[in-house]
Amino acid sequence: MFLSERGPNQTVIAGYPWFIDWGRDTFISLPGLCLVTGRLDVAWQIITSFTAHVSEGMVPNRFPDIGEQPEYNTIDASLWFIHAIDRYLAASRDEARVRETAWPAVKQILDGYRRGTRYGIRMDEDGLITGGVPGAQLTWMDAKAGDWVVTPRHGKPVEIQALWVRALEVGETLARRFSETDYADRCRNDRSHAIASFRKRFWYEQGGYLYDVIDGPEGSDASLRPNQLYAISLVDELVPRDRAQQILRVVEDQLLTPVGLRTLAPTDSRYRARYEGGVLERDGAYHQGTVWPFLLGPFVTAWIKVHGKKAAELKQARSFLDGVDVHLKEACIGQVSEIFDAEAPHTPRGCYAQAWSVAEPLRALIEDLGIKVDSQKVTVKRVVVGKRKNTVLQSTQDQGGKSLQQARGKDATLNP
Repeated sequence: MFLSERGPNQTVIAGYPWFIDWGRDTFISLPGLCLVTGRLDVAWQIITSFTAHVSEGMVPNRFPDIGEQPEYNTIDASLWFIHAIDRYLAASRDEARVRETAWPAVKQILDGYRRGTRYGIRMDEDGLITGGVPGAQLTWMDAKAGDWVVTPRHGKPVEIQALWVRALEVGETLARRFSETDYADRCRNDRSHAIASFRKRFWYEQGGYLYDVIDGPEGSDASLRPNQLYAISLVDELVPRDRAQQILRVVEDQLLTPVGLRTLAPTDSRYRARYEGGVLERDGAYHQGTVWPFLLGPFVTAWIKVHGKKAAELKQARSFLDGVDVHLKEACIGQVSEIFDAEAPHTPRGCYAQAWSVAEPLRALIEDLGIKVDSQKVTVKRVVVGKRKNTVLQSTQDQGGKSLQQARGKDATLNP
């Protein structure tokens, strides 16, 4: 449903009925939509679609209408792109194609972030990535109403550091594989520097969790948000085990709901329990408490990394997705909504079918929880939606639905 043709290649529609293909959403979604479900050729076409548009060390965040230039207003899409390439190579073992087409793009991004690129994005002296200019919103918490940037997060956001350290790991691994020793050593050294700085600077002792942003215009931001989960789920060395356990306890207590994670703790004065009202009210709530189901992906990954894979732990981790099972039978049948209200009854809001809302729980089910899929029971056809041909899964036994049914015996179908 979310896979769409862009020229000769594929891309990902972020959500229905009103979103198009965005770089950030595409590469967060790619492992769940394509890799764990065995659609490796589609994954490569998506990667190729964006590789051709790398500019100043950045992949586009948005492809506007025909004739307009791509937009590059994101600090994280390029780093998610590198992560997706690594996951593609692990799934496909297609080393020759990655070396020829994707590896030059990876180096362009790493080098672009090192020397500096748009919006003040650059590697600082401490090895961490900083970025942000007035009036711009660069992370996934990107609500903006007129000139009001609701959560600017300028400085060094926590998840960007995790993505940067992860990207440097990929850079070192690929450089060694392709016999570029000097480049590999540079990536290793930059990564070690960034890890040391992160461990020294991001721990918020008073709260028992990680700062959301450091070195911002007003100093460090101790808002309790879910972005810190990526410091556990993406990288092993950033957070010691005892601190990771403490983070997860706080997140479970304050942010976890049956359908996703709140974007801000209820104890915060800026917290908004409902996503409703006019544009200003809704934008003001979008990342100030509103629940996002895609965050269940990194939460489950982090939880299993910290607690292990014994039967009892896996059963507990699987229970975090129970609310998504129930939701498959409401709103858009077989799909997962973009957002939910922060308080019960957690009314679904926003897009009725969101790519990463489907992709990340699905990835966690298969990759982390070990649910098996039957790739022989997938039927696909092409339909024209506007000027795009979209891939629609027709079988009630598709790969996403199959995994949920095997895990819970549900008859609803998750359609990636």
